[in-house]
Amino acid sequence: MTITDISLGNGEEAKQGQILTVHYTGTLEDGTKFDSSLERNAPFRFILGAGQVIKGWEMGFSGMKIGGKRKLVIPSDFAYGSQSIGNIPANSTLFFDIELLAVEDQETF
Repeated sequence: MTITDISLGNGEEAKQGQILTVHYTGTLEDGTKFDSSLERNAPFRFILGAGQVIKGWEMGFSGMKIGGKRKLVIPSDFAYGSQSIGNIPANSTLFFDIELLAVEDQETF
């Protein structure tokens, strides 16, 4: 798993149990885009550490600050493994451009 900071952000740091609001674009190794919240203009929300997203996302967003942007390279072991999901083939390495937009405590969710 590779995590590369593009910009660090200067807001609150994401912690386990918080609700994160994020934008992302996901591609396969050959550059094929399989999903993008930016194209839908619909940020994605999930609880960090609750098992709602792939392990690579749990690792990639942990410790990130609001306003931060990262590139993630997620091996299949931390993604969907030997399962084929939608247009993501089995055993795929996934590439994500991610941005942390907001962090909230669960009481406000």
